[in-house]
Amino acid sequence: MPRFTPPAADAMRAKLLLAARDEFAAVGIGGARIERIAAASASNKAQIFHYFGSKEGLFDALYAQTVAETLDAVPIDTEDLAASAGRLHDHFTEHPWVPRLATWHRLERGAEPPLEAVVSTDAAAIAEVERAQRAGVLPRSWRAPVLLGLVVHLAAFWSAASPEFETFVPAVTAARRRQIVVDAVTALLGD
Repeated sequence: MPRFTPPAADAMRAKLLLAARDEFAAVGIGGARIERIAAASASNKAQIFHYFGSKEGLFDALYAQTVAETLDAVPIDTEDLAASAGRLHDHFTEHPWVPRLATWHRLERGAEPPLEAVVSTDAAAIAEVERAQRAGVLPRSWRAPVLLGLVVHLAAFWSAASPEFETFVPAVTAARRRQIVVDAVTALLGD
């Protein structure tokens, strides 16, 4: 009989985060159930608490990972911020859990101290925008964090639209939605 070899810690942690992603994106922290996450990851509650300490710790780790993965997948291109916004829009469309997790984070964790990992990730992106502003590549109409925030939120515009708003724009195709994001950022930059 073959010996049982437990999964590597990193593999188990990744399985827990993947199961948590689907659960938290669907129902938020308040609605999420550790039992469902454990079952979906073929694990148990004890593993979740071992790796993350609490349901909130699991959510925070997932959110920090999601932010880092998003910026890795869609790096900020200060030479063409409008194109970056288009790629970010695509990422949000292809990975709908990303804007959903951001919404749950804002709603359920907004009063908590900022997550240092997310602050660090955001600070690096803001520093890139500041460098581009100093070099004259990007306008100085807004402070770097505000400019980056506007770009990110324009990229997420369609992902954040309510079902009621969708009734007014049913004919706007996916390609057109992307182009609207790119055009809006282009206008924002004054190009």
